[in-house]
Amino acid sequence: MQDDQLIALVQDALDNMKAKEIVVLDVRGRSSVTDYMIVASGTSKRQVSSAAQEVVEKAKASGLQPMGVEGEQVGDWVLVDLGSVIVHVMMPDARSFYDIERLWSPELDA
Repeated sequence: MQDDQLIALVQDALDNMKAKEIVVLDVRGRSSVTDYMIVASGTSKRQVSSAAQEVVEKAKASGLQPMGVEGEQVGDWVLVDLGSVIVHVMMPDARSFYDIERLWSPELDA
């Protein structure tokens, strides 16, 4: 699956679960772990876990086995590793605290 197709699949899954503030970060050349990060917020721990699970289910239905899923039991921050795309679904407080968008911002490379 091409990266743009995978990103669209993840965005669709997150949209279906009413995730908020979905942001796609291009981290190619800045991370040796992945090419893209997708960050989204949920309004409750249950929604965070459900949105991440929807991403996993859509990926599997498309023939892609996630490399790992972390944080499902707690629900503040669930990470889904899809290889070239890593998905972070977070509660707003956790998202604000860790500030992944700023951390991976291209402006910090200068």
